Amino acid sequence: MDTKRKPSVVSNAHDNQVSSAKSVFSASASVAATAILARSIAQEFIPSELRDYIFFQIKNLLLSFSPYTTLVIEEFDGLNDNFLYKAAQLYLEPTIPPETKRIRLTMPKKQGKISFSLENSEQIIDDFNGIRVKWKFVSKNFPSKNIPPHDPYNPPLLTCETRCFKLSFHKKHKETILNSYMQHIMAKSKELKEKKKTLRLFTLKSDRVYGRRGDMWQSLNLDHPSTFQTLAMDSDLKKKLIEDLDRFMRRKEYYKSVGKAWKRGYLLFGPPGTGKSSLVAAMANYLNFDIYDLELSEIRDNSELRKLLISTGNKSILVVEDLDCSLDLHRLPQSRPVLPHRPNHSSHMTLSGLLNFVDGLWSSCGDERIIVFTTNHKERLDPALLRPGRIDVQIHMSYITPCGFRMLAYNYLGITEHPQFMEIEELLKNKKVTPAEVGETLMKEEDIEEALQGLIQFLETKISDGREYTAGDVQPEQVQAVDEEEEELMIETAGTLVDMIHLSC
Repeated sequence: MDTKRKPSVVSNAHDNQVSSAKSVFSASASVAATAILARSIAQEFIPSELRDYIFFQIKNLLLSFSPYTTLVIEEFDGLNDNFLYKAAQLYLEPTIPPETKRIRLTMPKKQGKISFSLENSEQIIDDFNGIRVKWKFVSKNFPSKNIPPHDPYNPPLLTCETRCFKLSFHKKHKETILNSYMQHIMAKSKELKEKKKTLRLFTLKSDRVYGRRGDMWQSLNLDHPSTFQTLAMDSDLKKKLIEDLDRFMRRKEYYKSVGKAWKRGYLLFGPPGTGKSSLVAAMANYLNFDIYDLELSEIRDNSELRKLLISTGNKSILVVEDLDCSLDLHRLPQSRPVLPHRPNHSSHMTLSGLLNFVDGLWSSCGDERIIVFTTNHKERLDPALLRPGRIDVQIHMSYITPCGFRMLAYNYLGITEHPQFMEIEELLKNKKVTPAEVGETLMKEEDIEEALQGLIQFLETKISDGREYTAGDVQPEQVQAVDEEEEELMIETAGTLVDMIHLSC
């Protein structure tokens, strides 16, 4: 009898489950219909301001019972960029899991590298020291608005978009997130930014507009191939220069402790064609620094010079080429000829303005900056510009020597030894040839034998011409005498290398 009743029991249980499911579904539908009706009535009869206030209070009431805290990191702080947002964007890029359904791809025109970021409402789970952190990207678009147009037939549209990251975690970890985790994000994003960085070469715009950083400079990718490995420079002198750059990079706290701006000034002097520009490019590639090419003759006055300094970025090399002939600098203001692109203004650049730019109060507006001056005639520069703190390292770029020739032979011909090297090195000891002249001669022939023979003929022709030192050239024996006196003045603090570096290759 018991076996006959089991199907009946199972059937009753099944009927009860079906009835229960129907009841739940019916109740859910009733609640949903009521909610929709209530929402319609609220939208119809309750003012939007009061309705938003009620919903806001209900939301806050529900959040008060939640054990989680949410931090909002918006893209902008008023009109200024929010650097924490940029840091979070860089930090999250390599952590986007492969199963993410929607990923935003961007490739800035001037960088050429693809960047990954979250699409709207996508989430990432991150783990920090055992703490589970949930990131969510939120983007909201607002209706486009017409801007008062310059062209009435093509009115521009302004589309507004607000973007932010929402960071959620258990409230008991709030102190750890605000302190340790945020510091971790900033440090990691800085490292990632350096890896992704595309070096830029900046030059002044002819129609500069003040007020925004990007309106004063125009730039392009810096693809200069020069490195310390390819420079025609003595290996020991190259090592000293690299050590000086490394020491500068790691001494941020030291500069701060002694009350000095975190910057360093270099003077590259010597005849044309000795590799001054190539050395600047090698420094930029080694440090991963952008280059700002500052043409002093394009600057109207001292005030404009200060604005340009403020508009340059950190981790950059500011280059002032041909300092001896780019501008006549005097201790008192003197008017200069009207510039072609500035018909309504004359130049009033002064030496005091340049000195304040180099090591005055305005020079501290930025970190990790290197200022490089180049000149063909060091003796024409005002001594006030050469003192320590303004020019910290003086580098003599001289004519090529045998060691420099061997480096160029390897770069251009791919050889380190050849029977004709001895003859070429003997010829180089008795004449003045720049690395640019040697390199150009070696490029004329593809065959190694013909290239070296062409260089020998070039050197013999130079010697037979009887080329002598001109008044504008730097005499090696005079440089050494002057440098010995200046070297005593250049050593200002302990721990620095001898600041007179003679690159005599």
